[in-house]
Amino acid sequence: MHIPLRTPDLIIVVLYLLGITWFGLRFRSRGERSIRSYFLADRNIPWWAIALSIVAAETSTLTIISVPGIAYTTDFGFLQLVMGYLLGRGVICVLFLPRYFRGELMTAYQIIGERFGSRLHRTTAFLFLLMRAAAEGVRVFAVAIVVGVAFGTGDIASIMILSLLTLLYTFEGGMKAVIWTDVLQMCLYVLGTLVSLWSITHHIPGGLHSLIAVASSAHKFTVFHFAVSVTETYTFWAGLLGGCFLTMASHGTDQLMVQRLLAAKNLRESRLALLSSGLVIFIQFSLFLLIGAGLFVYYRIAGGPPHAASPDRIFPLYIVHQMPVGIAGLMIAAILAAAMSNLSAALNSLASTSMVDFYLPRHQQQGEEQKTKISRWMTFGWAAVLLFLAILSRSGGHVLEIGLSIASVLYGGMLGVFLLGTVTRRATETGAMIGLIAGCVVNVMLWRQSGPLSVYGFVLPKIAWTWYVLIGSTVTFVLGYFFSRGGGNQAARSRI
Repeated sequence: MHIPLRTPDLIIVVLYLLGITWFGLRFRSRGERSIRSYFLADRNIPWWAIALSIVAAETSTLTIISVPGIAYTTDFGFLQLVMGYLLGRGVICVLFLPRYFRGELMTAYQIIGERFGSRLHRTTAFLFLLMRAAAEGVRVFAVAIVVGVAFGTGDIASIMILSLLTLLYTFEGGMKAVIWTDVLQMCLYVLGTLVSLWSITHHIPGGLHSLIAVASSAHKFTVFHFAVSVTETYTFWAGLLGGCFLTMASHGTDQLMVQRLLAAKNLRESRLALLSSGLVIFIQFSLFLLIGAGLFVYYRIAGGPPHAASPDRIFPLYIVHQMPVGIAGLMIAAILAAAMSNLSAALNSLASTSMVDFYLPRHQQQGEEQKTKISRWMTFGWAAVLLFLAILSRSGGHVLEIGLSIASVLYGGMLGVFLLGTVTRRATETGAMIGLIAGCVVNVMLWRQSGPLSVYGFVLPKIAWTWYVLIGSTVTFVLGYFFSRGGGNQAARSRI
């Protein structure tokens, strides 16, 4: 049974929702505006704002509610994956970013068209739309978990409230509104996270000292698991290698992140934004995991948690039941800030890919005003799609892991294509297309696998989702390279 927030907390949440919407609307255009301005904010955003925007987009509601749930049920092993995130960022700075800043690009997939051709260009752009829409549907549903616990509303009503408010300022302000609302929202949810940690330690007899002592005795602070296994999700090798490849795909080939990096003034500031965001992410995930360990200690002392359908609801239930008046409202507003930040980024990136990679090649003759108008309506259309997918994605389990595993299915093939274009001159469009299809098929099979699978007498174990991108990109690269042998003129094109 849901227990809605008290009146002062509700007032804080409502004021936040109205305030952030008003703030985002301040970036609406006052006259004719180009799509370069609408989707890239005229490439005039400072690096630190892009870094905070990257963190905000990477954080989402899934992170805030699901990472504490992971620490509550297991330990700090998730940080192994975050270490891979840091390594992946370094590879992107060396391998991909210099290519993106060689021309006037607005999406990650235009560069595939320059290297391979229009067929693979449209295919990778379509896969992004498919992947981002599916993954974002799960993320939008995560909003319903928080709003439903706080307000006592149903899932559908909760999703609609946040979606409509986020759409309003994203529709009007474009990328500039997205980035600057991200900065404000990140400051809010970091503040809320610190206040939550203070509240938990305040409720534990003995405070922080007892939290650390009890959590240590329960091995909650264990980070490294050096088992060599493809079935365990959080091991050192799965985290370092799997996290590296996942970040190379998510931040190097996914328009959601690439669009932010392209909004930087130059290559140097883009690299600085990406690397500094990694340090913030590591600190942030550590805080979320510490909250989960604190909840474990608190409920062990208190005699057990309230009834919850999944570990993802433990933290929202604590906020509503245990936090003081005013503080609970602040934390709910902080979680909603992360949700709106991620949703606005998804809407803008989906619209930019639809516009630049599919609409513009056939309608170059239209004026900038008309193109911007159509871009706005594409934003509206994708909001409707995500709303529908969020309603369909209601299910149990760790929503963070569900969201990441969905993205990982297609990330492998996408990353493999970008690597084919970057590290070899031999790859052709046909070879890369064959590799892409094979990589995606392999990852779908791994994702759909419910247990050990027998193939020609060999028993394949159920592989953890953290390995999906590495496996998929390897299959794509190897087969793409093999089928590009003797590939003629396309193989002679310059590298990405």
